[in-house]
Amino acid sequence: MQAVILAGGLATRLGSLAKTTPKSLVSVAGRPFLEHQLALLKRAGFTEVLLCIGYLGEQIRDFAGDGARFGLRLSYAEDGERPLGTAGALRQALASLAPEFLVTYGDSYLPFDYAAPLRDLLAHPEASGTMAVYQNRGRFDASNTEVRDERVVRYEKGSRDAALDHIDYGATALHRDVIAALEPGLVTGFDRVQTELARAGTLRALIVTERFYEIGSPEGLAELERLLTQ
Repeated sequence: MQAVILAGGLATRLGSLAKTTPKSLVSVAGRPFLEHQLALLKRAGFTEVLLCIGYLGEQIRDFAGDGARFGLRLSYAEDGERPLGTAGALRQALASLAPEFLVTYGDSYLPFDYAAPLRDLLAHPEASGTMAVYQNRGRFDASNTEVRDERVVRYEKGSRDAALDHIDYGATALHRDVIAALEPGLVTGFDRVQTELARAGTLRALIVTERFYEIGSPEGLAELERLLTQ
């Protein structure tokens, strides 16, 4: 199984913590965050991880290498001269993507079975993707997803519509063909892909009951630090 980690962001919300260190290598509970992420993926049965890197990406390469010391096979895809956005980074990495793969964010810590969305997608070949969702109701971040009959029927960022009571959990299984359909060199976010699949009715919803954690903000980083040091 292949997991793809989108780890090319600038981490502007972390301020000085990520000024000279990529977000994936920010220390959490005494270890670089990426080490925690890779441990979760290995525990779920993944053997291959593709890291989409950009800002300070050479530090991630130097730290993680080929992945042997984590019991994984790691490979890398780079944005190039300019940031491409999360969906643009996937399109840039097209040649390295498996026919079906899991994509997650470089700042997400998800206490669940990372392989579950991939298993769901393989069990429903009529779908284009399976997105893990959490019934957030605006608690930990702005909810952005409406779920009905095991489908994501609407994905919309920045809306206050009460029907959007779930949130993208941070792990989505996709067919490579979805990314191949994007224009090469496109600069755009992964939310565009999620929105279009929801409109087409081809994005399944995998409901998760355990809350998510993230290190994209100082508050989120502190929460995860507390969790992992207990």
